[in-house]
Amino acid sequence: MRTSLSVLTAFFLASSAAAFAAPLAPPDLSEGAVNAAVLSDWQGRQEAMKQAEAQPAEPEKTEAKPDASAQPAGNAKTASPDPKDLPDPFLIRLQVLLDRAHASPGVIDGRAGGNTDKAIRAYEDMNDLKGNGQVDEALWKALSKDDAPAVKTYELTREDVDGRYVKDMPSDYAEMAKLDWLGYRDAAEMLAERFHMDEKLLRDLNPGADFTSVGTKLLVTDPGADPEMKVARIVVDKSKGELIAYDKEGGIVLVDPATIGSEDTPSPSGTMKVKGSAREPTYEYNPAKNFQQGKNRKKLTLPAGPNGPVGIVWIDLSKPTYGIHGTPEPSQIDKTASHGCVRLTNWDAQALSRLVLPLQTVVEFKN
Repeated sequence: MRTSLSVLTAFFLASSAAAFAAPLAPPDLSEGAVNAAVLSDWQGRQEAMKQAEAQPAEPEKTEAKPDASAQPAGNAKTASPDPKDLPDPFLIRLQVLLDRAHASPGVIDGRAGGNTDKAIRAYEDMNDLKGNGQVDEALWKALSKDDAPAVKTYELTREDVDGRYVKDMPSDYAEMAKLDWLGYRDAAEMLAERFHMDEKLLRDLNPGADFTSVGTKLLVTDPGADPEMKVARIVVDKSKGELIAYDKEGGIVLVDPATIGSEDTPSPSGTMKVKGSAREPTYEYNPAKNFQQGKNRKKLTLPAGPNGPVGIVWIDLSKPTYGIHGTPEPSQIDKTASHGCVRLTNWDAQALSRLVLPLQTVVEFKN
């Protein structure tokens, strides 16, 4: 019996459609989805992305398009973001749990990257796991014993909204020196740092949120409490781009990603001691001793603040002009150079500053 032309046509169209990748749905970033995220979910999404990438892209439709000049600007449509470029609920939970275990991933951003890989290896070392630095069943079984929610709801307060913000922060040191405070730009930047988050993740979790209104409910991460064990020795490992702190028994207290010097202004070598630490330090700029910023050739004193060159805390080392400090750009830790010192996120530097012992804690720089 002959197959009808209409049946053949339908079969051909169905087969052609199957050859093109179906668009991937964006990940669910709701509170429930993040708190319930497990390894198998993430593995399934990774496999779906691989299959989608292996398929040819669906051809663009060729029908005539209306004259763009005739369309109202308010009706313009923007392309949907690629799911690969969005944060993943499992990676958010993974990073929160690593942070709680004091194997810092730097900013919690819900995306795969070098600092998360380092945090995984650090967690394995801290817990005697024979892993390979990858997210596997053994790692997840150990981490997920902490089953407390990774994200929670936070309500904006009057203090949050009316903070001491500096909306337009200059980048030139001479202009910075004219201010009396180098504060956060707004409540969103402040809250992102409070909860150890990348600001973009905060906004992704709260699309359309009004950060200027008291009572606004926000979804934020819950990184947990800082470590409490005092630090006897710090190893600054230049090759790994990380700082490892040990207690007096040799146990690892915390591991943080770090920006360590640069080719032009390398970090020191050898061993020294912590002299002390200062919260909200001012910054003494001296191009004759350190480096030249822009066209500034004179000494300047920059005011304190989280968006200052050394962030919210300075841990002074026994070698003059060198220290361990915070940063105004937490997402850039171990991605850009520093001027010879050791740069951590503001929250990691602050936690470490509470644990070091003046004139006792030893700091070793390792290549």
